[in-house]
Amino acid sequence: MKIDHGAVPERGATGAPPEDDAFFMDLALAEAAAAAAAGEVPVGAVIVLAGRVIARAGNRPISLKDPTAHAEILAIREAARITDNYRLPGTILYTTLEPCPMCAGAMIHARVCRLVFGTRDPKGGAVVSAARMFDDYPGNHVVEYLGGVREESCAEILSSFFMQKRL
Repeated sequence: MKIDHGAVPERGATGAPPEDDAFFMDLALAEAAAAAAAGEVPVGAVIVLAGRVIARAGNRPISLKDPTAHAEILAIREAARITDNYRLPGTILYTTLEPCPMCAGAMIHARVCRLVFGTRDPKGGAVVSAARMFDDYPGNHVVEYLGGVREESCAEILSSFFMQKRL
């Protein structure tokens, strides 16, 4: 699905320059490719603090036999270990696919500052597609977000993976 970048939702004024967003999304795409190579749904996530990658992960629910082992959750867990804090203020989370409700909720509770995602998830996305958790959450933490970064590449890795599964 092609998204008109003029219509891609964005909330908040702070953020990385577009070239930084593309660079970090490319790292998330590499994590997604590694997940695909391991037979997992190809979703990758990277967490950045002060311009440095502090955590990265690909999906691993199948290999870990853990339904919560989404790329975003694994990256949040690693970032919490690295920072020695269950809160992640000032961080930016890059993920190749619009987060599900579980991952969006974890970002809120971890106090992630900003989310950048690649492609929408029409059936399960909890940011702009099936639900709008960041806009509707009544709590005091606001997660800024931007969608559509490296959208075509993020959509392609998913569609190729599922096409191979159907063969």
